[in-house]
Amino acid sequence: MDARIVVGYDGSVEARNAVDWAAIEAGRTGSELNVVHAYQLAWPGAEYDGPVEELTAEAQDRGDALIAEIVEQLRRRGTGVRVAGTAVHAAPAPTLIDLGDAGARLIVVGNRGRGGLTHLLLGSVSQQVATHARAPVVVVRGQATAGGPVVAGVDGSPSSDAALGIAFEAALLRGTWVRAVRTYTRPTVTALPYTMIETTERQMLEASVAGWKEKYSDVTLETRLADGRPAQVLLEASRTAELVVVGSRGHGGFTGLLLGSVGLQLMHHAECPVLIVHAPPAS
Repeated sequence: MDARIVVGYDGSVEARNAVDWAAIEAGRTGSELNVVHAYQLAWPGAEYDGPVEELTAEAQDRGDALIAEIVEQLRRRGTGVRVAGTAVHAAPAPTLIDLGDAGARLIVVGNRGRGGLTHLLLGSVSQQVATHARAPVVVVRGQATAGGPVVAGVDGSPSSDAALGIAFEAALLRGTWVRAVRTYTRPTVTALPYTMIETTERQMLEASVAGWKEKYSDVTLETRLADGRPAQVLLEASRTAELVVVGSRGHGGFTGLLLGSVGLQLMHHAECPVLIVHAPPAS
């Protein structure tokens, strides 16, 4: 990966929050910040009626002006972050995915948008970006709690392991600590003692974090085993967290993390930014 963060921007308050978050993260990591306004002309009969070329040129001018304004505002802060911006007439989700997958550290999006990023969370754009991007994706929402932990969902899957690594790195950069959370649900009927089930789950949690704990020995780690639904546990944890980091898909407690209810609830209701990590490609 190169030191580059890609953030989608459409002029909305939510997108501005995403840009602000991405700019701070760029400063922490020494990354270049690429602000992208992807838009499409969409109205009934657009392909057939009216001066399409003129309207397209006008839309491009508006997009260029929007990007120029936000880039200038970021540069005026004097943080030393390298900032580049572009406005492009193209589908938002594929544009952000392609730019992010071309070696970016992160893709950052707001929790809702308008214009080129219409219904960023409630529609197909956010689901496409979060599901198909190979680069980690941050959905900026809620309010990060300064000094709070970086919370990582743990289930033993490859994407969960990758999420743990990013969580430790994020905590190190922020000067904070990691809370690794594994959930399970007690079976209503079992031949095994509940204490044995809990012991096994805890051993699996400790095994998941062991390598990262050793690598990031300077980062304080808290492990938490919770009996409950993953979404509810992680949403509760997000109330006092700086960041929640989860794998894109898992098994066990985090099955279907993006495509099922857990991921959707996190993206809709978490009270701090959510970072979604995909499993590294198989070697």
